[in-house]
Amino acid sequence: MTSTFLPDKRSGPAAGRPAPAVPADRARTRRRALNWLTAVAFQLPALVLFIGLVLLPMLFALYAAFFRWGGFGMPSDYIGGDNFTRLFQDDVFLGDLWRCLVLVVLSLALQLPFALAMAVLLNQRLRGRAVYRMLFFAPYVLSEAITGVLFSMVFAPDDGLADHVLGAVGLDGLGGEWFADPSSVMATLFLVMMWKYFGFHMMLYLAGLQSIPAELTEAALIDGAGPWQRFRNVTLPLLAPTLRISVFLSVIGSIQLFDLVWVVTQGGPDHHSETMAVTMFQFGFKRYQVGYASAISVVMFGICLVFALAYQRFVLRRDLEGATTTMRGDGT
Repeated sequence: MTSTFLPDKRSGPAAGRPAPAVPADRARTRRRALNWLTAVAFQLPALVLFIGLVLLPMLFALYAAFFRWGGFGMPSDYIGGDNFTRLFQDDVFLGDLWRCLVLVVLSLALQLPFALAMAVLLNQRLRGRAVYRMLFFAPYVLSEAITGVLFSMVFAPDDGLADHVLGAVGLDGLGGEWFADPSSVMATLFLVMMWKYFGFHMMLYLAGLQSIPAELTEAALIDGAGPWQRFRNVTLPLLAPTLRISVFLSVIGSIQLFDLVWVVTQGGPDHHSETMAVTMFQFGFKRYQVGYASAISVVMFGICLVFALAYQRFVLRRDLEGATTTMRGDGT
């Protein structure tokens, strides 16, 4: 009986040895390291700018706030917390806090509702609504310096445009020294602020209104809801996240207001239109009391930080939790 010899395929010098291969976990580690290095490379320029232009100046301002320093050389005359003690005994700074509160209240009570009303109006099918949107948003594009110079001429006493318009309609008694009168300077300044910034909030509200599904409004209309009922029960709740962001930006902007006030009044007359930022600039760059000005900047930062954290904790938490829930539901 003849048997056929079949050679053993495993015979040879490499018999019984697995083929060399790179372990999967090593390849995964290399890929993660490469992704991490790529992310660092893209973020490093922004991180360097943030540290150099934001973080280090903030830390140095906090350091300088504990010194009597004129801005030349390095701070050396340590005085502890005297700058902060002086700050809250200064009638001008306490007035700044009060004026800041007035601007915040006026913005929330007048500017934002007016912006919302215009957004609802311009969200309707109106002829030429794109032109109206552009006209109302245009003031926000102008710089604060241009706006200040423009309204300095509009509200110039005696020969300004505002006095001429009031005189033409027989209301001469309402005119006067708009920015020079302590009793009217804040109201006039707020009118300028409202003209400048309401278009920005209007565009925010328009974006929020256009993101509301039309089916919900149509369903409410079929159920017999009137215009006010549709707005209160459908539009307003769905617009709430946009409203919360708008309120946050308005409050922070009122606290940090500087350039518009500086161009128009420089804080006058007799500090009646001065804000915290203007006071800080006056002491830091006019009187060369940089240590005291640094204390003002630290207090401003503290107010903004406390407000931002509290607002995020008690107001924006619902939006953040909703976004997290949505992401988890999508599996991302």
